[in-house]
Formats: sequence, structure tokens, C-alpha cells
Amino acid sequence: MTLAGQHEGEQADYRPLAEINVMPLVDVMLVLLIIFMVAAPLMVVGVRVDLPQTSAARISQPRQPVIVTLTRAGGIHLREEPVPQAALAGRLAALKEEVGDAVVYVRADRSIDYGRVLSVLGEVGQAGFAKVSLIAEAQSPPPAR
Repeated sequence: MTLAGQHEGEQADYRPLAEINVMPLVDVMLVLLIIFMVAAPLMVVGVRVDLPQTSAARISQPRQPVIVTLTRAGGIHLREEPVPQAALAGRLAALKEEVGDAVVYVRADRSIDYGRVLSVLGEVGQAGFAKVSLIAEAQSPPPAR
């Protein structure tokens, strides 16, 4: 008895191939990748619409940053104008009402006492500003030898 399609004398050791050929899959994926790379910048434009006009005011330009500076002589400056230590809390509270939730940048001379810097930081926090950043200069790299 012979199997269909098998000649007499051939051995019946036929085993099906159990490997998956991934080359066609890789070819298709590369073609799709190229199509999406070319098409993606074209889709950024978005849907064209005719927007209505309004009489509302334009959004204002970014405001001047809030910077508190402690000078070497011990003076305090709010933005560019000098402020006495006793009036700093009141001025910061008024500025908080004006600018809302802005970031306050604190600059201090390196010779200023650490406790004094913390005192000013405390007043900034008491005025209601939650975002405070300290400003420092970037250290220059050592000269090449």
C-alpha cells in the first residue's frame, strides 16, 4: 500500500515544515513604516475650519517675572525696586493678587547669611506663592591643559 503521490520505494519519512518564514512579514512592516514616516508630517496640519470672530481681548503677553534679590549690602529688591524688609510681605501679597500663581525667583549674593535667605523664602511662601526657584550661576568648566 502506498500513500497518494508517493512512489513505491520511497520512504514514508515526510515531516511537515514547522518553521515560520518571517521575511514577508519584515518586508511588509518596512513598507508600512516608510508609508507612515512620509504620511505623518502631512497629517499634522489638521482639519481645516472657518473659525468665528470674537470681540474678546487677546491673551496678554507673558508678564514680567517675579524676582526677589538679596544684595551683598543686605538690601532686598522686588523685581528692580528696593523694598524694606518690613514691607516685603505686604508687597509680595499685593503682587500675588496681581500676577496670580506665578513662579518667584530668588537671587542672593553668595556672601549673604543662609538664615537671611531662608527668612525671605519664608515670606515668599507666606505671601501665597507655592512655586519658588533659587537662581545660581552655572559653574564654568576648568580650563583645558
